[in-house]
Amino acid sequence: MPLPALIAFDLDDTLAPSKSPLEQPMIEALGRLVASTPVCIISGGNYAQFQKQVVEPLTAAGATGLEDLHLMPTCGTQYFRSVDGEWQRVYAELLTQDEIDRASEAVERRAKELGLWEPETWGPRIEDRQTQVTFSALGQSAPVDAKTAWDPTGEKKSRLRDAVALDVPDLEVRSGGSTSVDITRRGIDKAYGMRKLEIATGIPLTDMLFIGDRLDPDGNDYPVVGTGVPTLAVTGWEHTVQIIEELLERA
Repeated sequence: MPLPALIAFDLDDTLAPSKSPLEQPMIEALGRLVASTPVCIISGGNYAQFQKQVVEPLTAAGATGLEDLHLMPTCGTQYFRSVDGEWQRVYAELLTQDEIDRASEAVERRAKELGLWEPETWGPRIEDRQTQVTFSALGQSAPVDAKTAWDPTGEKKSRLRDAVALDVPDLEVRSGGSTSVDITRRGIDKAYGMRKLEIATGIPLTDMLFIGDRLDPDGNDYPVVGTGVPTLAVTGWEHTVQIIEELLERA
């Protein structure tokens, strides 16, 4: 089987622990992959998080081929490329101030009603990412072990997502990372991002591969399944390193 023409990844819990920089084995594996074939990273984090988690570690390690690295923060609502060594935004599906205000109000009110407004957090619970409003139950900077323990089955996020969706029917409400719910414009999700990537690169979706840890129907990677992109589910970043090594053997 040949190496896919483009390989797309989720970020948190696929390439790195939640909100954490790439671990050294991943830096080495992903650096080799980017030098061999175009790579896209599409996840719920904002652009600054992508830089901290991925770009800075790869750059510090002397990775080459970053002009073929496609960054799609906030679930594909934004798209960045490196041009002459500078990262430039290709597009952004900005929310209006009214949409941001209504989404923020709804998620706060519903979280309190459902008993999901935790008294102690690490950083802000609600973040305006311009193209996405994100609710993080334990705050943006919560440690990985606390996030993992908060909602291991995803039941809390699903209840919150369903409640908020009733209040903002014109917007898209999705389960995000381990403790988060993401709100964007309707129809703007990872499937949208992958279709935009097909247009930008000229690579057919069927010639790509998407790798993520939440490809289940309640996961934020699930919209990709309906695009025709072949998908592969992983159980964590260590598993992804193994997959990358196997893919590199085809190069």
